[in-house]
Order: sequence, then C-alpha cells, then structure tokens
Amino acid sequence: MVIDAANGVEEQTRRLLQVCRARNTPIITFINKLDREVRDPIDLIDEIERELGIPPIPFTWPVGMGKSFAGVFDVQRRRMRVFTPGLDRLGEEELIEGADNCAARFGAQFEEAYAQLELVAGAGESFDLERFRAGRQTPVFFGSAINNFGVQEVLDALVALAPAPKAREAIERVVEPTEPKVTGVVFKIQANMDPAHRDRIAFVRVCSGKFERGMRLVVTRTGKPVKTSSVVTFLSQRRELLDDAYAGDIIGIPNHGLLQLGDTLTEGEKLRYTGLPFFAPELFRTVEVADPLRTKQLHTGLRQLGEEGAIQVFRPVTGGALLLGAIGELQFEVVAHRLATEYGAQARLLPSKYRFARWVTCRNAETLKRFIEANAHRMAYDAADEPAFLAGHMAELQVAQEQWPDIVFHNMREHAGLVQERVAA
Repeated sequence: MVIDAANGVEEQTRRLLQVCRARNTPIITFINKLDREVRDPIDLIDEIERELGIPPIPFTWPVGMGKSFAGVFDVQRRRMRVFTPGLDRLGEEELIEGADNCAARFGAQFEEAYAQLELVAGAGESFDLERFRAGRQTPVFFGSAINNFGVQEVLDALVALAPAPKAREAIERVVEPTEPKVTGVVFKIQANMDPAHRDRIAFVRVCSGKFERGMRLVVTRTGKPVKTSSVVTFLSQRRELLDDAYAGDIIGIPNHGLLQLGDTLTEGEKLRYTGLPFFAPELFRTVEVADPLRTKQLHTGLRQLGEEGAIQVFRPVTGGALLLGAIGELQFEVVAHRLATEYGAQARLLPSKYRFARWVTCRNAETLKRFIEANAHRMAYDAADEPAFLAGHMAELQVAQEQWPDIVFHNMREHAGLVQERVAA
C-alpha cells in the first residue's frame, strides 16, 4: 500500500483495503515523497489507523522532509540510510550504524525524529508476525520512490515477512499448495508488452503442484488445452523462458484471447478459483471514435483493454455508444492514450448521465429476463456479458430495488463468474 505523504489516505486506498481486509491479506505500507514538503509522519500514522482500522507499526522513520530530508532510520536494524538528492542507485547510499552515531552526525534533527519514533512506539502495539499475516497489522516504511530511496528496506521486509503460499478457495473445494497436481489462476492480462509483435500475456499464479514447461493444462471455463511450451518469467523488462515453477510463483503464458481474467488452469480437474473482484465503477464516460474509419480498431482496443481489466466496458442493451466505467479519472486518461498509441484509434470520451452501476442476478431466470426488458433503457452488458443496471441518481437505484425485491444488486462481481455467491449491496 503506497500512500502519498502529502495527501494521506485517499478514497481508492480505502476501497482496496476493504477487499484486503475481507481476505485477510497481509499489507506492507510505504509512505512516499518524503523528499518533498509533506505532512507530519505522526499525523500520517494516526490517519492510517483511524481511517483504515489497521494498526501501523513503523519499521523505518524519516529524519526531516523536503529540502531537509536526511534519510530514514531502520527501527529493526538500528541504523540510518542517508539520503543524497539525485542519487537513485539502490545500494549506494551511506549507512550509519547506531542511534548515537546518527545523533552525532545530524544533531537536533535526528533527535527530534527519534523522539517522535519513541512516542509512536510507546503509544502503539508491538509488531506481531501472525497478526501481520492475518492482515491485522501493517509494517510502515518511509522513503522517496522516484529516488529509489527507502525501497531496499521494503524489499527486505517482503522477503522476511511474506507468508508461504496458502490454501486457495475454489467454488468446488479448497486447494492446498502442497497438492501434486498443478493448478493456477489468471490474475492479470497485458496486451502489447512487445508492440512489435502485438503479443498478449496472461499472468498466472501457480496455486499448487510443480509446473513444467510443455505440460498439458486445461482452461476449466472452456475445457480447451493451453500451450505451455513458451511460458516465460519476467524481471522488469526482461523475459526468459521458464522450465519449472512451484506454488506461489508467477508465470506468463502468451495467448491470443484464449485466456481471460479469473480463468482457472488445471491438469484436468474442474475447478473455479475465487477472489478476483471487479468493483462497480463510480465514474462513467461514453466513447466515440474521432475517425469513423478507425471504428474497428476502437472496438478491438476496448475489447482487449476490458479483458485486461484496465477499464470496464459496458454495451447498452438498446444499442448506441459504448460506455466506459472507472474508479478514478486516471483510468480514462490511460485508456485514451493506449487506444491512440497501441491501436491507432483516437477516442473522444464524453460525459455520461450515469453515476452508479450494479450487477444484477436472480435465482429465477424468467424474473431476471423480465427485469432486463422492463429496464432496457438502463441496462448494459459488461465484457463478460454480465447484466448491469445503470442509474443517474441513487434514488433510481433505490426505486428499482424496492420494485424488484427478487433481484439482487451487486457492487462487486467475481471474475470467476459467480452468481449467487457475489457480494450484494
């Protein structure tokens, strides 16, 4: 969890933390931009606990900020990493061992920071590994990501604290990581990682077994086999062919539309993993293509970006312009840029009358059909052909809920194609 030290906890952070908390996901916090004039670190620590309901445990503490930012003190190792402006080569910073030596070097500036640290430590609770792994504590680190400063401590903590692969829930059963048969779940799809070849990589987390290159895997959604002869692993911009992988590893499978977000891969067993959510969007835009001759490219781009999860694409039941849904404004900017650069389609994003979207389900298929027909002017299908009810005001949503008590309205849906198991709101 990255927090801007100037802005503190933002709305997107609150929303994502709700999902992490529901799944007891361990969270490591990095408070960024200490090389600028930002808020007091004690204030930020207090806000994390107050707004997110998770006790923060400082693992590093900043000495100064902005132009006077001197570095961060490592609470566990009792040493200070000195900040040098303009130096962004990880591992080349100066380290000062011991609080006394730090005080001798930086004087009152360090003593003030150390007093703040002692105050926070005395008022808070001690770090507990099991509470962290259960998502009930978060280690906190400070630094400047653009300068690659304070990042090493985060990486070290990730190695030291991260839990081993755990059992994962599927609709059919719970799968243990020690099981011999290979299973995995597609959690990310990225198109055009190599623009020269227009490739499309599905990122798969291995959940159980030992994967070996060339082995036969099946997409349980379709029953179709997946070629695994060209499976790769990534490190930054580098990619290498992968021979084997184990539970917890991430592998990349090149494909051209066979795999979708949330797909489960197995050696043949029918499983559907859960735990990959789509949130109901809160911002909407209608999309038009600037050049009608590029309409095909626009639709291709939106289809692929929708499959990636970069944006939510809705097709109105009654036809007309496609509707884009997002959590933040930045998503629209990114999508417009990618449509132009990767697909050659200049898109116009126009304001929409809609402000709310809820996926709808019903135990009775006929009732759901009648609801969609009665509200066709407010209905749309998403990239997975799931029906969604659109509203311009909360009152419209509330009226629909009152008039159709058998319809369940959902503010989140799973990529696994769940129906009645979804979270309702």
